[in-house]
Amino acid sequence: MTTTQRTGAGLVLAVLASSQFLMTLDSSVMNVSMATVASDLGTTITGIQTAITLYTLVMATLMITGGKLGSIMGRRRAMAVGMIIYGVGSLTTALAPNLTVLLIGWSLLEGIGAALIMPAIVALVASNFAPEKRSAAYGLVAAASAVAVAAGPLIGGAVTTYASWRYVFVGEVVIVVVILAVLRKVQDVAPQPGRIDLVGSLLSVIGLGLFVFGVLRSSEWGWVIAKPGTPTIFGGSLTVWFIAGGLLVVYGFLRWESRLEAAHGDLEPLLRPSLLANKQLSGGLSMFFAQFMIQAGVFFAVPLFLSIVLGLDALQTGIRLVPLSIALLVAAVGVPKIWPRANPQRVVRLGLLSMIIGIGFLVAGMDPDADAAVLTIPMLLMGLGLGALASQLGAVTVSAVSDRETAEVGGLQNTATNLGASLGTALIGSVLIATLSSAALTGIADSPVVQDSVKAQISTELVGGVPFISDEQLSTALENAGVTQADTDALVAINAAARLEALQVAFALAGLVAIGALFLTSRIPTVPPGAATSGAAPPRPAPAPQ
Repeated sequence: MTTTQRTGAGLVLAVLASSQFLMTLDSSVMNVSMATVASDLGTTITGIQTAITLYTLVMATLMITGGKLGSIMGRRRAMAVGMIIYGVGSLTTALAPNLTVLLIGWSLLEGIGAALIMPAIVALVASNFAPEKRSAAYGLVAAASAVAVAAGPLIGGAVTTYASWRYVFVGEVVIVVVILAVLRKVQDVAPQPGRIDLVGSLLSVIGLGLFVFGVLRSSEWGWVIAKPGTPTIFGGSLTVWFIAGGLLVVYGFLRWESRLEAAHGDLEPLLRPSLLANKQLSGGLSMFFAQFMIQAGVFFAVPLFLSIVLGLDALQTGIRLVPLSIALLVAAVGVPKIWPRANPQRVVRLGLLSMIIGIGFLVAGMDPDADAAVLTIPMLLMGLGLGALASQLGAVTVSAVSDRETAEVGGLQNTATNLGASLGTALIGSVLIATLSSAALTGIADSPVVQDSVKAQISTELVGGVPFISDEQLSTALENAGVTQADTDALVAINAAARLEALQVAFALAGLVAIGALFLTSRIPTVPPGAATSGAAPPRPAPAPQ
């Protein structure tokens, strides 16, 4: 029945996994190359962070619309159109002379392309693999995404150090051309003619956009209480107003979609709210959200430990993340291969437990004598846990609905992952900086060595937050400010202790999110998708009525 029988599963998986890898690579590469990119384009780190923020924002807000467009125009065609837009964006980014062109090429064009490609990948896996084979296929595709997160710093560090960051985007153009050349080998699903729900699309973009942008700016604005010098509305931080406004618009979007669904008219809803009543689907989406929230939070904090606390360069930082990539691939591919009829709920729970234990090692390892070796066991455990989840969740969400609904589910799935990643980065980052500021300012105030005049000056200048900087950067700044050597030594020691405390709290918060996710695993099925068709297990309970 499938293209896999005609052209081979390997080629189909290579195309889809490569596409997923490509979609995820950009952000992780840019994270380690920010300083170089900013210098080349004549802008600041803040400018590059804005580009990263907008890229995430465009993807998160357009995923649902992209999934619906894939249903109307055909999944393979949507993927091809998305690849063309993405390739043009990558080439524009590679040639960008300034920040404005970078924003157009990377944040806008690549973001639009990704919103068409990622939901299509989910649907094309379903159309090319039988139900009993989908867990392994989704595991490999999801592993490609997570490996891109881990390998991005290694690739970006090496290319930026020995050549230019621009070559990464040139390489993406080459990969896009190769994927387009073989995309016809992937079996498509017949398109479902219809009209796009423009009102729903607009409401979803505005609602999700306000929510995601507010979350991403929380570290700058503060969550509820505005940070000094930042804009306010009625005395509160813009973050809480953006999040509240976004949620209200999303509520309006769901009400509008419910009205369209109940009307059964010519205009189909962008999203059928009845889908969210499906226990298995909502369980899978909640796990995706939690997984990417944990993953993004840990990947935000670990590079800070390696690059700022230990002083490793981008390439060395990437090398230290290799154990996670290897373990993730082994688990994502190995679990479905060795235990094809494994209980999905049990695998997900074991994956979360592995991540929790790994994060526990991270918390315990943050001490003054720690070196990069302290990450080896935690990264292996994190990789095994992420791989275990990757091996199950894609098949769990798609098997909860009919094949004609897979593009719609693909949009929901990628919306959940992008929202989880955004919230994880923002929440962990905000807590880390808040803990660092509190610990550092308390340490300075209680220090018997630092002069009172220096204490007063520093407390005034850092009222908006203490930056996460290295010992060398702090020493240089204090020296330029005319601080005495004795005070400098004391302040550097206080900052070093505060950094480790902040990292401990950040990792502990990620661990608590993982523990909280365990309570949601009851919605994950206990029978693997496709088991009913093979006769190897009792039939899976039918999803909730649509």
